[in-house]
Amino acid sequence: QVQLVESGGGLVQAGGSLRLSCAASGRLFMLNSMGWYRQAPGKQRELVAAITSGGTTNYADSVKGRFTISRDNAKNTVYLQMNSLKPEDTAVYYCNAVINWVDNYWGQGTQVTVSS
Repeated sequence: QVQLVESGGGLVQAGGSLRLSCAASGRLFMLNSMGWYRQAPGKQRELVAAITSGGTTNYADSVKGRFTISRDNAKNTVYLQMNSLKPEDTAVYYCNAVINWVDNYWGQGTQVTVSS
């Protein structure tokens, strides 16, 4: 079993910053990519950013240049630094981890609210 524990969400004004963290624990043999997804009310869950165990990153176009994903492999932890936040970034953010290339695990979600 794999557990993902997120932290760092909250309320921030437009233009502000937040940092999300997600720590993975449990059966982590072959922990591959880790990433962040988000889901706004009435919308589908979408990829925000992902990072492989080797450090290759992938970002949604809407967050490029504003968000930075990083990873500490020794701690099995992934971070999302979010700068220049916009009201449209408001959503529940979910941590994702891929184990053995095919098994997806999700965190419980953390709310990010950006006020205008």
